[in-house]
Amino acid sequence: MPYKLTLVLTPKQAADVKYYTEQAARRAGVAEQDVALVRVVGRSIDARQRQPKVNLTLEVYADCEPQPAPVHFDYPSVAGRTEVVIVGSGPAGLFTALRLIERGYRPVILERGRDVSARKRDIARINRNGAVDPDSNYAFGEGGAGTFSDGKLFTRSKKRGDYNKALQTLVFHGATPEILYESHPHIGTDKLPRVISNIRRTILEAGGSFVFDARVTDVELHDDRVKGVWVGDTLYEGAAVVLATGHSARDIYELLHRRGVRLEAKPFA
Repeated sequence: MPYKLTLVLTPKQAADVKYYTEQAARRAGVAEQDVALVRVVGRSIDARQRQPKVNLTLEVYADCEPQPAPVHFDYPSVAGRTEVVIVGSGPAGLFTALRLIERGYRPVILERGRDVSARKRDIARINRNGAVDPDSNYAFGEGGAGTFSDGKLFTRSKKRGDYNKALQTLVFHGATPEILYESHPHIGTDKLPRVISNIRRTILEAGGSFVFDARVTDVELHDDRVKGVWVGDTLYEGAAVVLATGHSARDIYELLHRRGVRLEAKPFA
């Protein structure tokens, strides 16, 4: 088992790998030449004093100990497999699609807005005091409402579960590894659109599909179950329909209310 410890360092010391490796080896009682790996698993800043301190939590692996295996991602081809319709391509929709692919289902993602590159142009027009596209703006479009913020990855939810795989998935698609151990991780506005594009590429390469500019206008009900959704005159059906619309899509909730579709809270987040 690795030796786990926390060092309280200055910001300069915490940025010096050689320094904190030496300190960690000394604290763990391991000769520095026998250290195989020192892995950062937590980092937080204490700025309550005049001189800020960094709490650096480390795992120290000696030569004789097995090191942590890398997280493996396998997205098999799902072309021609059973389809599941996902409404919305924000974080919930994209991660649902990846999970469905892992389980052997083909996701069909409907997004009322545009892809992340087109959204950049629409948002630039808003920032120039231009017209606001009701379906492609800060709230709607590929990546969801957080795509053009700083990509915060922490929550006050008490239903988190094990979110490490979600963070590993983001790193696999281009986020920096620091998000795995920062106490309040951010992907960064400059990186997040590229991460979103990479996730879309993974889904498409596995056989999933995206339909942009596809605002859902009605639901298809059979025996009190939602079997599909309408986008104008086009019906999209699947073995299931996943609503990943986010809280901004008020029209979807009004539609469900009119159609008598009951919503209930789920025990996960």
